[in-house]
Amino acid sequence: MEDQDDSNSDKEFTLAPPPRQASRRTSSIATKPWLVISAFGKSRVEEAGKHHIRRRTGIPARDLRILDPALSYPSSVLGRERAIVVNLENIKAIITASEMLLLNPRDPSLSPFVSDLEHKLCNLDSSNMRSNCNEGTEKSTEDSPTFLSKNDGTSRVLPFEFRVLEICLKFVCKCLESEASTLEQEAYPALDELSVSVSTLNLQRVRIIKSRLVALSARIKKVRDELEYLLDDDMDMAEMYLTDKHNKQHAEKPEPKDDTEDDRQDTNQILSHFKTMRNNEYEFYGGGSRSSSADLSGQKPKVEELEMLLEAYFAQLEGALSKLSTMREYVDDTEDYINIILDEKQNQLLQIGVVMSTAIMLLNIGIVIAGIFAMNIDTSLSDNGVPMQFNMTTFGVCAGIVVMFAVAILSIKKKGLLG
Repeated sequence: MEDQDDSNSDKEFTLAPPPRQASRRTSSIATKPWLVISAFGKSRVEEAGKHHIRRRTGIPARDLRILDPALSYPSSVLGRERAIVVNLENIKAIITASEMLLLNPRDPSLSPFVSDLEHKLCNLDSSNMRSNCNEGTEKSTEDSPTFLSKNDGTSRVLPFEFRVLEICLKFVCKCLESEASTLEQEAYPALDELSVSVSTLNLQRVRIIKSRLVALSARIKKVRDELEYLLDDDMDMAEMYLTDKHNKQHAEKPEPKDDTEDDRQDTNQILSHFKTMRNNEYEFYGGGSRSSSADLSGQKPKVEELEMLLEAYFAQLEGALSKLSTMREYVDDTEDYINIILDEKQNQLLQIGVVMSTAIMLLNIGIVIAGIFAMNIDTSLSDNGVPMQFNMTTFGVCAGIVVMFAVAILSIKKKGLLG
């Protein structure tokens, strides 16, 4: 009996499921495919979880929720300590000082963007940038003239994060303008056809075009408002200078210090700690911006390069919005014209109804008179058998009805009730 119990216990122990498979399953569910594009245009697909992305880029968890395709967040461009979070239309990416991480790389609508990004970054590698800046040529910047910025009479290539951000904005603006042009080509002929012929099919086409117009205007306005918000806040733009911040951190090399310098460093650390507490308190009470850090020194940061870049695409989106606004006014004018036509048709129907009512009323008078003669009443006419009197009466009633109908029509026209 004891041997049987031991064998049963061994069987029960071997049938227990291994816990490693469950952990592998949960880890595979948490990871997502990311397309990693380096500064030299080389790309690769990596499977990474949110914790790995946070450690790699230094962004908080709420920014990853903004990039989640399952959640509908408005368009936004956020500057963080070590990365820029880009959520523009179907581009959901994280830009650092040396690479770009693009979410959902298998989306077919992103393939032109990825190929364009790789092509331009390959043409602007580190050696070409150095030689082009020294010689003053523009061989590698033909596709994107704004890659070269001029400040204080000197020209230099924009940092990696701004080049990638410019390509993102260019792709988004190009897609939105393409949709606006396509909608414009479809809208004006449909509206003109509706003005000529008011039919159910034409009204259905115009209704679909109007709904597309409203949706596209809202999308363009979201991107425009985000750029406007960045242009109004210099601290948010200064937070996006990732390369400058990275170079400043590496330029500060530790040197041997004496006791006085150690005391000074401790004092600076204490002051920086109080400054951080002050910033956190300022943000907690509603005075902070969307940036991860703030500068309370009162000096205006130098953000001319990024400001010029954003202003160019802000003006481009303004032009697209003005085009859609003109189209919306044309739609409204067409609707007013259609309403006038429908009101005229309705007035004509009312006029026909007035005429028909008058004719029916006069016809009823003749029916009443004919009904009186048709009653079974003994009269002298029936005794004498003279049909001539009946015919004359009938003819007189019909003539009277016609005269009364004509007088009624003339009186209606005189009062302006009939056109």
